[in-house]
Amino acid sequence: MTRRDEIECWLTDMDGVLVHENSPLPGAAELLQQWSDAGTPFLVLTNNSIFTPRDLSARLRSSGLNVPEERIWTSALATADFLKSQMPGGTAFVIGEVGLTTALHEAGFIMTETNPDYVVVGETRNYSFEAITKAIRLLLAGARFIATNPDATGPSADGPMPATGAIAALISKATGMEPYVVGKPNPMMFRSAMNKIGAHSENTAMIGDRMDTDIVAGIEAGLYTLLVMTGISDEAEVSRYPFRPDEIISGVDKLVSLEPVESDEI
Repeated sequence: MTRRDEIECWLTDMDGVLVHENSPLPGAAELLQQWSDAGTPFLVLTNNSIFTPRDLSARLRSSGLNVPEERIWTSALATADFLKSQMPGGTAFVIGEVGLTTALHEAGFIMTETNPDYVVVGETRNYSFEAITKAIRLLLAGARFIATNPDATGPSADGPMPATGAIAALISKATGMEPYVVGKPNPMMFRSAMNKIGAHSENTAMIGDRMDTDIVAGIEAGLYTLLVMTGISDEAEVSRYPFRPDEIISGVDKLVSLEPVESDEI
């Protein structure tokens, strides 16, 4: 059984762990600085496929958090990494934003509307009926169906808005085809992240705020898991699930000290 003091590499979710609505959470800046100073390999993970790592790095910097772009791993990068391993130099029809198209381009993929190998659906604020119709027809003609992440809704200042999972469900209903989903809770995203930093599951930890994505995927990937209570999970939410994280802590500020910290009891 791995103990926290044996952890050498860290993966952490972003929203609800490091930031909340563009404000840094207590201890986030100090923890990132601690990892950087110690040369500890780490990656900040997000299921959001809209933004490039450079965009996200700038966004975090404006919130007071210093995360270099090479320390950010998105579902778009994980999807591009997966597709490159499956079909190097393949083609794709993409419903998504610059974060996804850039990742696929850099992985050697060609964007096309003519007989693509894959239809890839990611996050976008500009879903069009025309693009969805084209995706449905390309899938029925033989393209393979990929989604960057399963999230049905995403947050906005005005409330929830439809996200990748909702649009993928619409396409699934029209085609009878389910997508292969690369992002959390698929442990594939964690494995590709670990490959990027040369980490091994037995000495890597995952910090998350969601039992149904971060924690279950971390467990399935064989990682040491820490649930923070600064996001959407509360005690009632935790008790609903048949699995448990290795540790439950109030927030990442509990990880800043090098002294061992007792888990909060629930």
